[in-house]
Amino acid sequence: MELDEVADELYAVPPEDFIDLRKTRQDEAKAEGDKTLAKDIGALPKPSAAAWASNLLAREQRAEIEGLVELGNLLREAQENLAGDQMKALDVQRRQLIAALTRQARALAHERGHPISTSVATQVEETLRAAMADPEAGEALLTGRLTSPMSYTGMGTTVSRPDLRLVRPPSVERTPPPRTAKPAADRSLSSADERKRAREQEREEARRAAEDRRRRELADARRAAEEATAQAEEAQAAADDERQRIEELEARRRSLEARVAELADQLSSAEGEAAEVAGQLKRADRRRKSAEHEAAEAVVARERARARVEELAGDEEG
Repeated sequence: MELDEVADELYAVPPEDFIDLRKTRQDEAKAEGDKTLAKDIGALPKPSAAAWASNLLAREQRAEIEGLVELGNLLREAQENLAGDQMKALDVQRRQLIAALTRQARALAHERGHPISTSVATQVEETLRAAMADPEAGEALLTGRLTSPMSYTGMGTTVSRPDLRLVRPPSVERTPPPRTAKPAADRSLSSADERKRAREQEREEARRAAEDRRRRELADARRAAEEATAQAEEAQAAADDERQRIEELEARRRSLEARVAELADQLSSAEGEAAEVAGQLKRADRRRKSAEHEAAEAVVARERARARVEELAGDEEG
């Protein structure tokens, strides 16, 4: 068991599992008799929720994080060489990439069954900005061992790192291999030549490795920027679709409102006509009752007249 391996394991688990796993590994180190390792394990700080999400993103999307750091390097270099419109274009890519990576961090945390809040996502976003703005912060994020989120003060400025605590593996002293004894003069000359050749070889290997890494990171950064641009275009297309949908609904609403107004006018007119007809009906009803009354009186008068006629006719016959 080594501290470096334990740290990698601890900072890969969810924060709520950190304490129990750290205690387990510490007990195992004690059982093996390595008190120093047990003490070092016990001193490993528990990461915050934002740091855990940032570490998860760095482990699962390492190429994208490397691209983020490389894009930050390009932006710093471009400040002296590019025109304003070119800088604006790169800055747009920077914001799109950070936003896309923040969404990926939230998605990864959700997949692990530990969704993060909006405030924690904001801290993750600030950590990504810091990693882009400052090479040391970028290196810290790539380790996947942050214990607290990072913050920044702007592109080209120094990253504020009061909480930048990076767990690093202890240094290991190596014993040089034994060498065959040589005469003093030959040994001195041979050692100098060997050291010179070794330094030259190391420099050449370092140069090649740096160049390969730079090409790979640049390709990753460009791919990430293209993906972020594609996501932005998709989001813009979706926004345009929603805007068109809103315009269609607005037109439909105006049409319905006009129809409602038209129907309201018709209803008002119909209500006026109904009121007028109701008045006419009342007057007609009163005339009907008067006519019926007059007809009833006429019937009575008729019957009286007939009775009088019959009475007079009877008298005449008698």
